[in-house]
Amino acid sequence: MKEAGSAVCGAEALVEDQEFPSDNSSLFSDSSTPIAKLHGNITWHRPQEICQSPVLLPDNINLAHAKQGLLGDCWFLCACTVLLRNRHILNKVIPPDQPLWGDCSCHSPNAFWVALLEKAYAKLHGSYERLWAGQVSEALVDLTGGLAEHWSLGDLSLDEGQMADRDSEQIRRRRLDLNRLNHVKDNCLLSCSTNSSPGGASELGQYHALNVMEWLDVKAESGSEIRLLRIKNPWGRGCWGGRWIEDGASWRSIDPKWASELQSRVAEGEFWVDEAEFRSQFDDVTVGYPLNEEGYLRSIYTGNLLTHSHQLSGRWIKGQSAGGSRNSSSYSINPKFWINVSESGEIIVSLLQQRKRRNTEKLAQMHLNDTKHQHYQATALHMWKVEKKHFNLSRLLNKPPCASTHCHTYEREVVLHRQLEPGYYLLIPSTYQSGAEARFLIRVFSSASLSLSALKSPAPSLPLIKDSEWETSYFHGSWVTGKTAGGSRNFLSHLQNPCFPFTVTEDAEVKSGDNVRINLHQNRADSELHAIGFHVYKTLQDTCGQLSRDQDPIASCVPHCYTQNVSLSCSLPAGTYTIISSTYEPDCCADFTLSLSRRIHRKVVKSQESLGRTIQEVSHISLMQS
Repeated sequence: MKEAGSAVCGAEALVEDQEFPSDNSSLFSDSSTPIAKLHGNITWHRPQEICQSPVLLPDNINLAHAKQGLLGDCWFLCACTVLLRNRHILNKVIPPDQPLWGDCSCHSPNAFWVALLEKAYAKLHGSYERLWAGQVSEALVDLTGGLAEHWSLGDLSLDEGQMADRDSEQIRRRRLDLNRLNHVKDNCLLSCSTNSSPGGASELGQYHALNVMEWLDVKAESGSEIRLLRIKNPWGRGCWGGRWIEDGASWRSIDPKWASELQSRVAEGEFWVDEAEFRSQFDDVTVGYPLNEEGYLRSIYTGNLLTHSHQLSGRWIKGQSAGGSRNSSSYSINPKFWINVSESGEIIVSLLQQRKRRNTEKLAQMHLNDTKHQHYQATALHMWKVEKKHFNLSRLLNKPPCASTHCHTYEREVVLHRQLEPGYYLLIPSTYQSGAEARFLIRVFSSASLSLSALKSPAPSLPLIKDSEWETSYFHGSWVTGKTAGGSRNFLSHLQNPCFPFTVTEDAEVKSGDNVRINLHQNRADSELHAIGFHVYKTLQDTCGQLSRDQDPIASCVPHCYTQNVSLSCSLPAGTYTIISSTYEPDCCADFTLSLSRRIHRKVVKSQESLGRTIQEVSHISLMQS
């Protein structure tokens, strides 16, 4: 493996990346893939040490296609093809007019754009070894910032009886119909992959990705039409033995002029297949949404430009917002989002989850679908139309959704496509298992105007202890610039922050353990969080609850943290207290929810139904902020 380094023109010293050094730490993560046998046999070189005239891209763009080496990153190299078809995207990934060797380009021995990009992608993932095995769709989204969908070809084997039991939308989205892609065929990227050795090329082995360079319909001598697809193997060499190889008998079934023309288009590593052979030899396809020069996606379903886009981040947190699937009784605690559609139009909603770091497994020996279980939670999207913004959540969730992704899948991204009428829609992303934690991003693309916002929910109640009861109260407040956003105790304005008085009764005192639990939740997106914390002060009756600037708290949740929730458990004697919640810096605006749980010992334990009513009543009480 050779280093794709770069030099700065006119500088005496060459660039050395301290974060991704030229040593084994950048090559290997756990030595679990076949490249581990190269330990000690790898020398790093700069492009100008490999050839006399290195360039970024060759003059002939057909020579710029990636040629795979020993690293099992065919999925990434296939995605790189989209950059060659869309120079405006390439210029965003590799900005032009950079100081390179002279004109710093795969099949061309002195072209280094793929090597440079591969090195940058390996740095993003932590090492070259972590690029072994992956999904074309993930690399496409990473390179373009757009959308890609992963469709299985396997469902075509279902008989009519089985298909009748499946939702028609689910079948339509998973059945590849090339006719539906005609309006974007010149701009979208279509990739195909195998999950086992295909009959046409046993050399490919398992789990290999290839690109569909083009497809077209030709008329056979019999008068019928044959759909042919030109496939490119990133290995860059011949590997296929199907019916349409160079001297294959199938070419005699079409006009000789057409046969000659199509065979002349075949470059190194390419071959033709008909649609029937394509469906039987490959297991799934990935379709990348076209992205125009203005940055707008074009729908692969309709060809419409999606000129409106919004995104919000979120998180599933165990015990708070990781409610699981609709089969779970805790489904309603999942994060919720409002989509307000102003006019009828096409909408595409994406749920993109953050990748988990892989375990030290032998990835090269694992099925590709098994590796996805290591990285991602099984997720899904469900959407309900709501007649008004004030509604009964439980009653709504008992109704069928107006749109969904139907089943939870172990993919980094799941995509929901619909035509929507004006109105409010409630969107709920979920994992299959309750308690499963992950961060995610909701992205919405549409042809018509709409808005996306997070539905603010009260903080969840804290856990109950078997030998006692906990009474939970919720307080809603806001930090407002110039009024109630006083900042931390380091600032004289600290006492301007919202204050929440509470009492600990004598029967709540405990000899050991905690009797008070406090949670502060800020209602802001993950990308816009403030540093938050709180203090608990003892208040005296003769001061009427007023605090002095030099008074020290008896309990604190500090230092202030850039997180959505901060919590504190403590044991307090009987008395009156005040909680002051704050951001670290003054004048940081945000809404928040404070939950206060106090342990209550009772001689007679209430029934679960009665206790539920008590908590429900308490949760609707709003105490005035001092």
